[in-house]
Formats: sequence, C-alpha cells, structure tokens
Amino acid sequence: MLSNIDALIHGFSVALTFHHIALMVAGVLLGILVGVLPGLGAPNGVTLLLPLTFSMDPVSAIILLTSLYWGALFGGSTTSILFNIPGEPSSVATTFDGYPMARQGRATEALTYAFLSAGFGALVGIVVITLLAGAVANFALRFGPPEYFAVYFLAFSSFIAFGGGAPLKTVISLGLGFGFGMMGMDTVSGSMRLTFDLPELIRGVSFLVVVIGLFGLGELLLTIEEGPEFKGASGRLSPTEMLRAAARMPRYAVAMLRGSAVGVWMGITPGGPTAASFMSYGLARRMSRNGANFGKGEPEGVIAPETADHAAGTSAMLPMLALGIPGSATSAVMLGGLMIWGLNPGPMLFIEQRDFVWGMIASMYLGNVIGVVLVLATVPLFAAMLSVSFAVIGPIIVAVCVIGAYTVASSPFDLWLALIFGGFGYVMKKLDYPLAPLVLAMVIGDKAEDAFRQSMLLSHGSLGVLWSNWLVGTMSTIAVLFLLFPAVAALRGWRAKSGKDQPA
Repeated sequence: MLSNIDALIHGFSVALTFHHIALMVAGVLLGILVGVLPGLGAPNGVTLLLPLTFSMDPVSAIILLTSLYWGALFGGSTTSILFNIPGEPSSVATTFDGYPMARQGRATEALTYAFLSAGFGALVGIVVITLLAGAVANFALRFGPPEYFAVYFLAFSSFIAFGGGAPLKTVISLGLGFGFGMMGMDTVSGSMRLTFDLPELIRGVSFLVVVIGLFGLGELLLTIEEGPEFKGASGRLSPTEMLRAAARMPRYAVAMLRGSAVGVWMGITPGGPTAASFMSYGLARRMSRNGANFGKGEPEGVIAPETADHAAGTSAMLPMLALGIPGSATSAVMLGGLMIWGLNPGPMLFIEQRDFVWGMIASMYLGNVIGVVLVLATVPLFAAMLSVSFAVIGPIIVAVCVIGAYTVASSPFDLWLALIFGGFGYVMKKLDYPLAPLVLAMVIGDKAEDAFRQSMLLSHGSLGVLWSNWLVGTMSTIAVLFLLFPAVAALRGWRAKSGKDQPA
C-alpha cells in the first residue's frame, strides 16, 4: 500500500503540468456537452475523440479521454434532472427524484446534490484504485461466467426486493425489458430473434432510443395532459441556495457511503454504472426513513444513484488496466485506445508503464475536482432554463429527443421506434408500471443471458454451478433470498391482517 502511495506522488509529478491541466479542462467541458446530448453519451464521445489522440503521447491522450468521461457523466445528470431526458444510460435512476425536484422549483438544489455526490463517489472509486490495485485485480481474476451471471442475478433480484411498488409489476417490467433486449441477432448462435421480418430490427433495438422515447417523449405527453405548466426555478438561483444544499449533504452520509460501496463493487465486477445506480436507488428507497417520498422529489433519491454511478464509472478503470477486462462501455473503448497506443493492459502495465498508469490515476483526482467545480459553476445557467415558458421548452425537448434518436445509428427507423416507445412509456406510467426494471433488463439482460448460457455449457446443464464455490454461492444465495423477500413480506402482512380480523 505504501508503494502505491509513493507511485501516486510520482503520478502527480507527471499530471501536474500546464499542458495536462488544460487537457483536463477541455475534456470536462467537451464531456458536459456530450453528456447533455442524449444521442451521444460517454462511449460515443470517447470514440469520436479517440482518433485525435493518435498523435499524442499516451499519458496526455488518456488524461483527455478520462476527463471527457467525467464531464459526460455530469452532463447526463443535468438533462435527467431538468428535462427527464437521461443523457447517459446510467443517469436514468436520477430522473426518478431529480425531475420532480426540478418541477417543484428545486432545480438548483437537485443539481447541487447530484454533482457533489457524484464527486464523492468518483473520489471513493479513485481511492480504491490507488490503495487496492493489486488486491482487487487478483480478486477480479476469480470471475468466470457463473460469477458474472450471479452479479447480474443479484442486480435483478435486488430491484424486485427493494425497488418499491408492486413486485408483480416489477417482474412484468423486467420481462418486457428482456424481450426488447433479445430483439436482433443472438450473440451465441447467430440466429435472428423477435425481428418480425423487419430488416431494421436485425441489429436490435438501441437502448438509447428506448430511453429517449420512454422518458423524454413519454414524460412530454404526460406534461401536456396535465397542463403545459413548467414550474421553473426563477428567482431561486443565488449561490446561497447552492451553499445551503451543500451544507445539508452530511445528512445523507450513509446513503453516499452505501452508494459508493455498491458502485465500487459493480464497477470492478461486470455490473457497470447503470446497474449500480439502479441497485443503489433501490437500496436507498428500502432503507431510508423517507422511503415513501421516493419518486416525489426526495434528495436521497438523487444522491444514492449519482454516488454509485460515478463510483462504478471510476472503479471500472481498474479491471481494464490490471486485467484487460473493461467494466463499462466507455472503458472498453479506452481499452482499444491502449492497444492502438501500443500498450498491453495487464499486471505488467503497472511495472513497465509506471508513468502512464500513475499519471492517469493522479489525473483522475485532479479531473474529478475540476469537473465538480465546472459543473457547479454552470448550475445557475442550467437551472435558469426552467424559467422559460413551456411553449419554448416543449419543442426544444422534442428536438433534442429527435436528434438524439437519429444520432444513435443515423436511421429514420429509430425515430419511429422513439415515437412508439414514447407512447408505450405514457401508457406504463398511467398504469403505474415501473420503467426502471425495463431499462435495467435491456441494459444488462443480454450479458446475463450470455453468462448463463456459458455457465450451463460448462456445467452440462446443471444449476449447481451457481453454488460451485463460496464466491458465486454467496451471491446466488443472496439473490434467491432477495427474490423471496416480497413473498415473505406479503405473507407476514396477510397474517398480521388476519390476526386483527379475528374477533376478540
């Protein structure tokens, strides 16, 4: 551990130059722009910027790309809170309470909570990378297909147990998400599934198109039905309000620590930031004293997913560097960049490319601070958008949704899909079906399916492989207990009610 700290001090000597600081600022600003536009997102932003780094030295290149990543995560939270349009897949959970807070005239408060908790989560992830790089890398080597599936299984079952609402509706929403995620080519057999003879569905249904329809257009339809009144934050944009929100952050220390732990776990394992944010939100809703207020503008409902999102996004860099196993889509793109720059990820990277690894880790500390400062400086600017008339904001939201949906694959068919899912999201909200499980199943459902099928091939069809060692057995057992939790709670409630109904 002491050797890691010495290496980090050396990393700061590499990262603390005017050139690298300028790259961090430029990367964060570009990332905020990328995150605000829902059709791009961090993976696409890094992909577009990657060719420009080929002429740069690897340290400068990775500093620019990681800074863009931080900015994109912050930008995705901004549109989630202001317009209910997640700029990033991992920002979906932030909409559940962030958008209601904005509609109540508390946009500045919600944005402040989001950015500060995101900065805290990212800091925890970086500290874990610094202190436990070797140990965590060795732990991640234990993961095979059964362990991967157990992680996904745990994510799904925790949402059923702690997501709130009717468990049956949650299961139905999960099933719909699995179905939409299965459309297109089967990654194992290569056969076509659920394409309905439409050539456009061979490549599957884009997750971002679905999210844009469900949350952006779906919420717009609800707003029009309820009356086009956009409750803005005009007159409430003073720095004093931001300072008051920051002063209240220690009240939510438990939520931030719990979200950081979930995020680091899901970042190092293959769960990723999206699953981490959903799991953290579900746990916070179940364990909070104000659980009944979740979905209505509860600050903890913003803090919990944002902390987990950034902790997972940061810690996902560790398996990418130490093992060559990307923990998120963005780290997968960066992994390709490492290979293009002539670097081979793995344990030897920490020895042979000391300047690169520790310069990058040191820049993550600096880039996180720069990111928090820059996004906090823009809070009044973004919150002021809500004081604009809905007659102006409504068409802008539609334009952002259309541009975002078309940008995904430059396909007119995606515009129709976004419109269809907009109507579908409207109907689900009217019937009180949760959208979060559907989104979660679409994001990691295909990965869970692949891991399960590979596990069954290894075990010749035996489910016992999910209890073949202490690691996978522990996760599988906890997941099964989570699945049984709603049934046990319902049984206890029924018995309590029966006891009250008995005559004295």
